[in-house]
Amino acid sequence: MELGVDSEVGSAPNTQSDTEPFHPIASPPPMPPPSHTHYHLPKNIILRLYLSHFLSTWNSRVFEFSALLFIANLYPDTLLPGSLYALVRGFSAVLYSPRVGRYVDSGNRLRVVRVLIVAQRVAVVLSCGSLLAVKDGVGGVDKGWVGGVAVMGILAVLACCEKLASVGTLIAVERDWVVVVAAGNGSALRVLNAQMRRIDLFCKLLGPLAISIADGISTVVAIYVVLGLNLASVGVEYLAVADVYRMVPALQEPKTHPASAHASSSPEEEEEEEEELIEALPPRPHPRLRSMYTPISTYLHHSAALPSLALSILYFTVLNFGSQMITYLLTSGYTPLHISSARGISVLFEISATWLAPLVISRVGPIRGGLWFVNWQLLCISGAVGAFWFLESPKMAAGGLILGVVMSRIGLWGFDFCVQIIVQGEVEPQYRGSFSAMEASVQNAFELGSYAMTVIFAKPAEFRYPAIASAVAASLAAGLFASSVRRRRGHLVHMPACFGGMEMKYRPEAGYQRLVD
Repeated sequence: MELGVDSEVGSAPNTQSDTEPFHPIASPPPMPPPSHTHYHLPKNIILRLYLSHFLSTWNSRVFEFSALLFIANLYPDTLLPGSLYALVRGFSAVLYSPRVGRYVDSGNRLRVVRVLIVAQRVAVVLSCGSLLAVKDGVGGVDKGWVGGVAVMGILAVLACCEKLASVGTLIAVERDWVVVVAAGNGSALRVLNAQMRRIDLFCKLLGPLAISIADGISTVVAIYVVLGLNLASVGVEYLAVADVYRMVPALQEPKTHPASAHASSSPEEEEEEEEELIEALPPRPHPRLRSMYTPISTYLHHSAALPSLALSILYFTVLNFGSQMITYLLTSGYTPLHISSARGISVLFEISATWLAPLVISRVGPIRGGLWFVNWQLLCISGAVGAFWFLESPKMAAGGLILGVVMSRIGLWGFDFCVQIIVQGEVEPQYRGSFSAMEASVQNAFELGSYAMTVIFAKPAEFRYPAIASAVAASLAAGLFASSVRRRRGHLVHMPACFGGMEMKYRPEAGYQRLVD
């Protein structure tokens, strides 16, 4: 299916035909220029799609935050169980997300999403049941070594299952269903992506707040709230996705796989082609190594890999109002009220990006728009870190850090939106799940790296080192995306008319010729 996704004119041509098997390519397929046509999707379809996505995202955000609260209540005297829990959960996403992606690509769309929904809810329900089954309730858990390890082991395994099911649902809906529902219309795709992102940010802001209020009453009450939400929503979400699937015939069509591309070839031709391919290939590694290597190789050789990697690198940061930055701000003299207010303003900036990014893309396309947003992100982060390093007052330095981080959220989420449009437009339908799962795995790996930084530099006085590492990561992301833009367009900037319309062309042979001369 050819997607009507906005992009720049002048992308490198795609020499691969629609009937050939998939081969990772370095050049992106051509995409039409930005479309200003408005296309209104049927409300009964998009409302059900939004409802399903809201329930999935809300429950995932609430459980992710509440689980740490519950574990902190179980073990109030140490941070080790909570840290290990988060670490194991993150590693599971790094290691097993590619397998989830292959499952998303290989199965019937409706069956895959339904299985993931049920798996996610069952994992949460069992986690809540495990907590409620602890001796004398949450506050009276047996602190013995064996009992503690058993409880944490069960919770960690269930958390891994919930995380992987959540990743799979997100990939299937945001990277595949949304594209199919948009039916190749760039305007419709931008609207759907923007609304889905607003739902994500809304749940990110209010989900933890809601469960914190319930936990303020009683931790047991909060557990019952999480349990009740998941039991009540699973049926609604299950039926909502079924309705969307039924109303959009394109979702019912099987994805095209490489094997079907040669259905019309004669047996003799297929045998000859297979022999040629076998001779050209290097010795086949062990099946397990192949299962690990293949998705990585496919991801890295795809035309959308550089934008995706650039976005993933931005996850290597402590400048995001996460636990590391909040801990530092508290030690700098800021109150929880100040931090909560700044975090709320930050989320408002993030939400504003979901309106600004579609507007920018409709004017200049996702490639140039992504370049603008990622450089705005770099500018704000660099200013924040500069103020943090050179202002003498700790409170003023932290204030400069807050201001820069808040301003940078427009660049971050605008860039995220642009990259999502690029990936949706360039990744083939039968590889959307695998590619997006590999992307999620890389993002989780960088996120774990950011936590490792604060393990190494654990003192508040040493927070400046993770902060500058975050700025370096933003620089690398901007440079990587600029490299991608230069490959696609042959230049980075359009020269003004007074210079005769000159452009900085990308001509690698020119550098070689200068060396020869």
